[in-house]
Amino acid sequence: MILKKLFTIAFVLVLIPLLGSGRSVTVLRDGWKFARGHQENAWKPDFDDSKWQDVSIPHDWAIEGPVMADGDGDTGKLPWQGEGWYRKRLELGSMDPGSMDPGSVVYLLFDGVMASPEVYVNGKLAGKWDYGYNSFFIDITGYLQPGSANVLAVHADTRNHESRWYPGAGIYRKVSMIVMNPVHVDIWGTCVTTPEINDREARVKVITSVGVQQSTVQEISIRHIIFDPQGKEVAEVTVPGKAYWGSGNELAAEAVIPAPQLWDPDHPALYRVLTILFRGKEAVDTVETPFGIRTMHFTADSGFQLNGKRVQLRGVNLHHDQGLLGAAFNVRAAERQLEIMKSMGCNAIRTSHNMPAPEFLDLCDRMGFLVFDEAFDKWDRKVDIGPATDFAEFAQRNIRNFILRDRNHPSVFIWSVGNEMGDIQNNRDHGFDKLRLMVGLVRLLDPTRPVTMACDDQKSAVLRHFDYYDVHSWNYGQRYHLARQLAPGKSVIISESASTVSTRGFYELPLPETKTDFTNSLQVSSYDLNAPAWAELSDDDFMWQQEETYVAGEFVWTGFDYIGEPTPYNNDWVREHGLKDENASRLSYFGIVDLCGIPKDRYYLYKSCWKPDETTVHILPHWNWAGKEGQMIPVFVYTNGDSAELFLNKKSLGMRAKKPLSENSIERFRLMWSDVPYEPGTLTAVAYKNGKAIGQEEMKTAGDPNRLKLTPDRTVIRADGSDLTYILIEATDKKGNPCPLADNPLELKVSGPGNIAGAGNGNPQSMDGFQSNFVKLFYGKAMVIIRSGKIKGTIEMTVSSPGLTDATAKIKTE
Repeated sequence: MILKKLFTIAFVLVLIPLLGSGRSVTVLRDGWKFARGHQENAWKPDFDDSKWQDVSIPHDWAIEGPVMADGDGDTGKLPWQGEGWYRKRLELGSMDPGSMDPGSVVYLLFDGVMASPEVYVNGKLAGKWDYGYNSFFIDITGYLQPGSANVLAVHADTRNHESRWYPGAGIYRKVSMIVMNPVHVDIWGTCVTTPEINDREARVKVITSVGVQQSTVQEISIRHIIFDPQGKEVAEVTVPGKAYWGSGNELAAEAVIPAPQLWDPDHPALYRVLTILFRGKEAVDTVETPFGIRTMHFTADSGFQLNGKRVQLRGVNLHHDQGLLGAAFNVRAAERQLEIMKSMGCNAIRTSHNMPAPEFLDLCDRMGFLVFDEAFDKWDRKVDIGPATDFAEFAQRNIRNFILRDRNHPSVFIWSVGNEMGDIQNNRDHGFDKLRLMVGLVRLLDPTRPVTMACDDQKSAVLRHFDYYDVHSWNYGQRYHLARQLAPGKSVIISESASTVSTRGFYELPLPETKTDFTNSLQVSSYDLNAPAWAELSDDDFMWQQEETYVAGEFVWTGFDYIGEPTPYNNDWVREHGLKDENASRLSYFGIVDLCGIPKDRYYLYKSCWKPDETTVHILPHWNWAGKEGQMIPVFVYTNGDSAELFLNKKSLGMRAKKPLSENSIERFRLMWSDVPYEPGTLTAVAYKNGKAIGQEEMKTAGDPNRLKLTPDRTVIRADGSDLTYILIEATDKKGNPCPLADNPLELKVSGPGNIAGAGNGNPQSMDGFQSNFVKLFYGKAMVIIRSGKIKGTIEMTVSSPGLTDATAKIKTE
């Protein structure tokens, strides 16, 4: 037994990496040339690109600006529409030049290109795609020229793409070159399921799809070695078979894992299976596939069940952009977003409204998030479907890539084929036929998970489109009621909830009389009492889920502010109110945190409800109201306690208790003092639960801004050219109190092996670029993102402003 273990370890760690005929994966990050606009003959190998811009992939050409103040606020007033060209020499390693194995197969795998990419290799069109959010791959073997330079050129064109938010532009996700033996595991060719699970053991089924690029029948075998979350081998199985020309030669194997460790959001246990493909006795390919062991299903009356227990979905919607970085995907940026959501008590993400980067799902697997994996927003030009598109062909290849790529992620608990499609919900233009096709394709490729569609037209429920899918998913209000009455056997998800809007740090008096009471301030008060007419306040969704336990949970619109969709202050609103397009905002107001990742007050409201066992005490608004002495300032407290006492300069202003049975939802979840006469000093809130004090918070009147304070989220990062640290910039007075109204201009200086990846302040009205050495404080705060270089050392970030003491942060790269 010991000898067998030693042999396995030696084989996996030593022999496999040395197999010259095995798989090699090269991420094509650096060495790209880029030019925006039409470039005549840029597809030709001998085209002169020496004057083009040097870029790294992922790359978003539009985030650099310039910002068009009178542009379309719905898509961020950025120049995303147009053409772009990318060129790169392909370095083929041992295959280049002259030593290329004539039997090798070479693929290019694109995780996402916005939009309609055409891929040229050595001057010939090797392949193309349309849907900008989906991953695709191209076999370029026949276009390569051993012994010569091999030139890759990619044309991206967003002119025919439509969007309701900022989509980004260009090769905004990673590109990989995969070199494989002519007998190999297909790309996304491993499927792992766990059909039987109990306390003693789990039966794991692995289906492997094998591709063959040789005309003769191949005698093959596949060995699967399964490792537990601690890295210990727990199962091994080998299956023989034959493989024929083409892809899709499937071999199935089963193994039993004793005492399985179950995956859930609190304990995201990940197993992995190492798949080794043999041709005869020669190992020709290896693939590693992480997976999780868990059971899940929906019930009509008690929502979502994970591993036999009810789990309330405390979810948020996330768009694909990463704030100041734009659409160019960065693993650390995504990880930080999820860390912030996790700290609030969030346990689920809806990928609104498209396939995410594959690394995002890796993070959700590892960090413990359930994923509502969504493919499309409308079936029109928003997903690059045009008048000439063959819908069935489009559906088949896009659903295939979507499901095959994402099916092994334990985080994915439901598939969604679309969002808010009025024509589909109302069966216009063969809508139900299209829905039947999409849902059927998903079920064909993955029968283990439910399928849904996010709906918003309540009246359409009488047409019973929900008969085609498994779970009711409805956006806003209680629109799900009619569907639930018509089909009570299905569970319900609120796929978009709240859409409460606010601006971080901004408070407006008097309080709004209605949720749609918006003013010409062009900001939205952070008292959290505003929402569009079609939406609701956060508290309403909390209340509905308390009262209707069949609702599986909610996905808040949205976790983060994002670029575009600046409700309510879009171009239409400002025109209706006699303002110009340049007065329209360019960021959303929906986020629980702002575009920079700085929490709004609403973050603490959600945390108080979603993490009831962790102490939360949060006071709002700020306490700097010069000129309003003696006037009444409403004060709210968000807490997981059931009551609190408020003090102003040590004088009690009385106790307030939540009213759990109130029909007014905000009285259930907030503590409010509407009659606090302003005087400078200190507000103190002491929170109680069941009569026992659980914590307190203070809010002090700050003096004039005196110095700057820098707080990096990490002081040690990797010297890999892509790692990030987010540095919060704040102004404080002489005593160190935060200055909540500071709007000082800041100059940013970086020295050492790093650079500024982005800078901003979360102001939806700001028309400043996101990649600058200057930024203004917005209600006392701003953010700068530093990207590492590829050299070890120390990065120094110095921030200065006239009249304020400078601040410096040091970041070590290693």
